[in-house]
Amino acid sequence: MSHTMKQCLHLRNPHVLGVISLIIILGSLNVKVAECRVYSGLANIEYPAINCRKHSAVLTDFGGVGDGKTSNTKVFESAITKLSQYASDGGATLIVPPGKWLTGPFNLTSHFTLFLQKGAVILASQNELEWPHLPVLPSYGRGRDAPGGRFSSLIFGTNLTDVVITGQNGTIDGQGSYWWDKFHKKQLTLTRPYMIEIMYSDKIQISSLTLVNSPTWFVHPVYSSNIIITGLTILAPVDSPNTDGIDPDSCTNTRIEDCYIVSGDDCIAVKSGWDEYGIKFGKPTQHLVIRRVTCISPDSAMVALGSEMSGGIEDVRVEDLTAINTESAIRIKTAVGRGAYVKNIFVRGLNLNTMKYVFWMTGSYGEHPDPKFDPKALPIITGINYKDIVAKNVTYSAKLEGISNDPFTGICISNVTIQVSAQQKKLQWNCTNVAGITNNVTPSPCALLPQKDKTDCVFPNDKLPIENVQFKTCSL
Repeated sequence: MSHTMKQCLHLRNPHVLGVISLIIILGSLNVKVAECRVYSGLANIEYPAINCRKHSAVLTDFGGVGDGKTSNTKVFESAITKLSQYASDGGATLIVPPGKWLTGPFNLTSHFTLFLQKGAVILASQNELEWPHLPVLPSYGRGRDAPGGRFSSLIFGTNLTDVVITGQNGTIDGQGSYWWDKFHKKQLTLTRPYMIEIMYSDKIQISSLTLVNSPTWFVHPVYSSNIIITGLTILAPVDSPNTDGIDPDSCTNTRIEDCYIVSGDDCIAVKSGWDEYGIKFGKPTQHLVIRRVTCISPDSAMVALGSEMSGGIEDVRVEDLTAINTESAIRIKTAVGRGAYVKNIFVRGLNLNTMKYVFWMTGSYGEHPDPKFDPKALPIITGINYKDIVAKNVTYSAKLEGISNDPFTGICISNVTIQVSAQQKKLQWNCTNVAGITNNVTPSPCALLPQKDKTDCVFPNDKLPIENVQFKTCSL
């Protein structure tokens, strides 16, 4: 219930009849008085969520100004702080109404929903003074853009439970061009902000929004569990730097589905820490399902596993994905020094059109946080399964590059039809230091992946716990 609604309901109390009489008298004297009216934009709004809330308020209740020019940073902070008192009483929703709401970063709270109505636009401030500084992530050891710390994400939360960020396809605009320009000019001393980052948290939903022009990664759940990301439209120029769409990072039990992503980097990048820092932190990404996602990224992957995978990546299930004009489909990126593993990866039902590579595995992805990585920390890449793939207008069918004395093993590819482009390369399958089997694959694979008749690569029949989570129907 909004603050305004509560004020209106309070007028039903007989003890305020005298106040009502006074208002009538003042009104008859043409004296202006504050009107008490319920916000009219909430009629019959229903939405799906992991949990509904007992209380709600509108950003304007706290003095929000949606003119695209006035800073609402303190308004968001004040609203969320006040609504946090309802965490133990059914939780609260903060409604962002139509308008352009300029703001710096703000932190979420537990048992809380941020709801963007249709026509609502949250605009990220381009005033660096509004952006708090955070320490580097412990599993990375340094910032991605610069060795020092990093700017806070626009929408941030840590050590939270039960958080929903959703709406009626409202928009969050990171106004990233300011940051991209600084990146290109090498003027950054801290790592650029992410758009949404949730750390050390459980039960997270991010859904039914349009996200545009993030300074760098768009959605970054990290060290968290039980995450559902669904119905997002994510848009950035295809030449924008490091604008990954969704990056589950050292997370367990995550579901990503029904998203449309146009990116200057990987549409989805699965991560778990970087070299010795990720090895020490030791938190894998596991039990991840990705389905019904469309990707456009001419210079990057539809789904990348790594390159920062030093906490391990396992039990990833990818199905019913579409890529258009994208560099590669499912790419594994690793290197000497990463350690850990990428294993038990299951992929089926890809529809690919205009690709440089269909299959791409790289064992020499040599970006390192510093020279302290262990050259004996060799990654284990095994149990990689692909099936039921149709690809058209492809330059290379596959580039599979394992590591010398550390081959990638257990690769299975079945029921794949690749139609090469007019600019096809003569060597369609380039394979080194890999081992596995194939069946019913066109063009014919390399000798390291021999044909084995009747092979049908595996895809699990069981469901992950996160797939069984059902949304409730909530209303405002």
